[in-house]
Amino acid sequence: MMISKIVVKYIQSLHAKKNRDAEGVFIAEGDKLVREFLKEKFIPRFLFVTEEWLQRYSDLAGEKAMPVTAMDLQKMGTLKTPHQALAVFPRKAEQAIDIRAWIVALDAIQDPGNMGTIIRTADWFGIKNIIASPDTVDCYNPKVVQATMGSLARVQVLYKNPEDWLPTIPLPVYGAMLSGENIYELPKLKKGILLIGNEGKGIRDALQPLITKRITIPRKGGAESLNAATAFAILASHLIP
Repeated sequence: MMISKIVVKYIQSLHAKKNRDAEGVFIAEGDKLVREFLKEKFIPRFLFVTEEWLQRYSDLAGEKAMPVTAMDLQKMGTLKTPHQALAVFPRKAEQAIDIRAWIVALDAIQDPGNMGTIIRTADWFGIKNIIASPDTVDCYNPKVVQATMGSLARVQVLYKNPEDWLPTIPLPVYGAMLSGENIYELPKLKKGILLIGNEGKGIRDALQPLITKRITIPRKGGAESLNAATAFAILASHLIP
């Protein structure tokens, strides 16, 4: 099936945040990623797939699937390697935050790979809510979506000013710092807020008074710091039962 230039141009426009925000949508590229969202009952606004994909996953495709060529998919997407599916999904409506469980707070995480890995790691540990500062990278950035490997379908990411919302939630705030209480000496906890700071600057000064307990991963070698996503994974593995 031939795809119109207008449609291609529209999909390309969604690589820009302002256009995604205006439309209330995001792009998922690649066979596995698209299937993850479809399995989680996301209803695509557009679903472009190769004939091969359509034959293999006809049970997932639904009526919206439009067969296109691999070349068309490459024109619309950002992936350099050939792939078989691209979808435009509407964003989920905001859900209530469960304060009986762990919440992740992000302060100015900038790297799309880090953000995607944090979302994926949160999903691994059963964390359903991430609240990020407005200057954190957009969770619907195509590179972030790709790095989540589909976990964005199960983890809610909200953008709020941490100075405003942290004091309103009756949970202890554990701030990941270079100096603090040894994470290996703390017990596992059923709930709390785990605050992860910017990759280079850490947690901003304005948030320091809101931290209940400063925690750290003891350093044994000479590295200056840990990658934010790596630090989050280590902390989560020792805090979450």
